Amino acid sequence: MKLHSNHTNTNNFTMLLRSITLFFLLASSASALDSVDLGTAGHFAILTETGITTTGVTSVTGDMGTSPIVATAITGFGLMLFKDGTHSTSSLVTGNVYAASHAVPTPSNLGTAVFDMETAYLNAEGRQGATQDKTDLNSGSVEGLTLTPGLYKWSSNVGFTSSVTFAGSDTDIWILQIAGDVVVGSGAEVFLTDGALAENIFWQVAGYVDVGTTAKVKGVFLVKTHMAFKTGSSLNGAALAQTAVTLDATTIVKKSNAPVRYLRSI
Repeated sequence: MKLHSNHTNTNNFTMLLRSITLFFLLASSASALDSVDLGTAGHFAILTETGITTTGVTSVTGDMGTSPIVATAITGFGLMLFKDGTHSTSSLVTGNVYAASHAVPTPSNLGTAVFDMETAYLNAEGRQGATQDKTDLNSGSVEGLTLTPGLYKWSSNVGFTSSVTFAGSDTDIWILQIAGDVVVGSGAEVFLTDGALAENIFWQVAGYVDVGTTAKVKGVFLVKTHMAFKTGSSLNGAALAQTAVTLDATTIVKKSNAPVRYLRSI
């Protein structure tokens, strides 16, 4: 009887350990935040549905595209039609420029990219559950804050006047669900620390985005309406807008730069 009791206790202890292990595995899985799949929209530095306009000496590294509107809605770039008619080039763009009026297969490809952009927006907007870290953090004022990886949700506008920092590894994901607008002050900057990458930061914005003069922002912007870059501003990431993007002597770089590494108080 004693041996049987010991055997039973051992089995119970083993089952308890398995249950605890399973609990922590499930909890870890629930807290992990998956990236937002951009599909073919991820090929673009700028993708819109109603046009792209620039003034001043803008520089875009990466492809640009707009659909279903035609190439005449891309203004200020001095577009030159490529010989096969499938795209245009510009001295301001290190990459190709595509519009719905270009030759096949561009219209179909752009249609897919725009669909993928809208799908990505809905995916980011619909994220919920245990991974949600903050709701209405600081009433939308993220000035001077350090944001760790996770899902954030605001029912208001979001903005900062000088800086906001994203701190995390090169595999960490941030999704910012914003029901209002995003307003970035003149000269403000987004900092990345500890290995965080711009392509892993997703700004899902139901309103518009206003980037102030000389401001420097980072991340993938999935914008329901308009994204405006004022004089001398820059973006390391992508501007994917369901209306238009306007630029003024703006620098857009699709490829992520190496993050800054320094100590910053929370």
